[in-house]
Amino acid sequence: MNIANDLAVIVMAGLAGGLLAQRVKQPLILGYILAGVVLGPVTGGTLISAPHEIERLAEIGVALLLFALGLEFSLRELKPVRRIALIGTPIQIVVVVAAAAGAVRGLGWGWTPALWFGATVSLSSTMVVLKTLQNQRRLGTLSSRVMIGMLLVQDLAVVPMLILLPKLGNLQAGLPELAVALLISAVFVGLMVVFGTRLIPWLMAAISRRNSRELFLLTVTALGLGVGYLTYRVGLSFAFGAFMAGLVLSESDHNHQALSDIIPLRDIFGLLFFVSVGMLVDPEYLRGHLGLVFGLAAFIVLFKGAVFGGLSHAFGYRNIIPLAMALTMFQAGEFAFVLARVGVSAGGLDAGHYSLILSVALVTMFATPLLSGLTTPLYRWLRARSERDPVLTINVEQCGMRDHVIIAGAGGVGLAAARVLRALDLQFVVVELDQRRLESCRAAGVAVIFGDASYPIVLEAAGLGAARLLIVTTPATETALAVSRLARQQRPDLHIVARAESEACLNDLYGIGVYEVVQPKREAGLEITRQALIHLDVPTEEIARLIERARREGAGPQPKPVAG
Repeated sequence: MNIANDLAVIVMAGLAGGLLAQRVKQPLILGYILAGVVLGPVTGGTLISAPHEIERLAEIGVALLLFALGLEFSLRELKPVRRIALIGTPIQIVVVVAAAAGAVRGLGWGWTPALWFGATVSLSSTMVVLKTLQNQRRLGTLSSRVMIGMLLVQDLAVVPMLILLPKLGNLQAGLPELAVALLISAVFVGLMVVFGTRLIPWLMAAISRRNSRELFLLTVTALGLGVGYLTYRVGLSFAFGAFMAGLVLSESDHNHQALSDIIPLRDIFGLLFFVSVGMLVDPEYLRGHLGLVFGLAAFIVLFKGAVFGGLSHAFGYRNIIPLAMALTMFQAGEFAFVLARVGVSAGGLDAGHYSLILSVALVTMFATPLLSGLTTPLYRWLRARSERDPVLTINVEQCGMRDHVIIAGAGGVGLAAARVLRALDLQFVVVELDQRRLESCRAAGVAVIFGDASYPIVLEAAGLGAARLLIVTTPATETALAVSRLARQQRPDLHIVARAESEACLNDLYGIGVYEVVQPKREAGLEITRQALIHLDVPTEEIARLIERARREGAGPQPKPVAG
């Protein structure tokens, strides 16, 4: 059997695992890992002939994921989290290394393998975290940007670890190499900023003028992997170079098309990565050391999660962010496998240490989507039982408001509604929980209340009792339902206009009595249809009738009657 057959088996097994995970309402990555367990240990590895080649291909998945991430973000969006990324991440790494090394020292390990163990579990998994955030639709939130900033610095930290750890017996020999690596990193980033921001957009424009979709895709892929290869050749992380290429390309006019083209490749190679992770499981070792593996994994989850939560709080991030950090960033990452292999080669780890590190890393990675999914419900549970803090109001009239509009959420949709209401000279107040958006509202002179609109005290501060209309703009289904349900309980006569990201959410919102529900994707489809009918010279009255009928037919159940 050759590698082509291996890939075919992996893709089919990944499909089966993904379908199973979706059936039981779990993230797809858990299904992929389970498929890897079946292909590796369960079947004795008989179905896969070249597991090491698959692992190498899987590294491309990590690079493509970071390349796509760079395309989605910009330097401006990462700038607000630079303090916690550049200062907080080194603190986190040092604290976790010390604690984890101390824990295994208590089990009888020597200092050298203990430090190797601490280093391997101190780094989080870029692949698992980003896939989890993507599946939960949390990419773009402030908490996700903090995580991404810290993950990037962690990826850079691998370089000094790979230099210093093999030389634990003679650190003086490793310090000159570390200085060279830091110099190379600075030079590379400088070149990308100075020349990459000019050369890459010029290249993409030249390729686009050839009107070849195939050539465009090839150029995008070559940029991501090519820059990653260059950084690898100079001793830096392959994935870091791919991210920098995506970040530079994100500032060009071709970033959206590049992202749409690269996503299928990213997902396929990402599948290879998670299946290869599952193939590393050693059932015999797990069976013989079950208590040790799960005990250490529990320690890493609790301690590392506490460190991330505490650091984010110490750097000024509040509300849900510390909890999201603690429940998402606790795992050992894919670089644990790399460091563990180097540790065995350098003589710092033996076969037993290696198996334990892999087992602990896999357990924590597998637990990530499950624990991360508890962030929102756990946060609501904690908030419901905590003391009520004074509600912070900005630009809100002290004399109170009447017949005003409440806008729950100051994202793009909420601010668009606010601009129109301001142009019409209508009174409104925005409710927002994100500190960065709060500052934007303050700067724009928008009346805003800092808080979670799904809590009675916050809606009370927004003047729910005297409001004329409530607009719920948040894309999060649970939040939209919670805000709408609370408003209906407090004011059964109040009209509510809400946003729904899915058919199920649309039906649920209508089911609790929301007056009007808008689904952005459907409205985009109807608007495209309307524009097409205009170009086809269909009469305006007929277009309006057809669009309204289509809207009614797809609008789900009718809302409950509103009192008053």
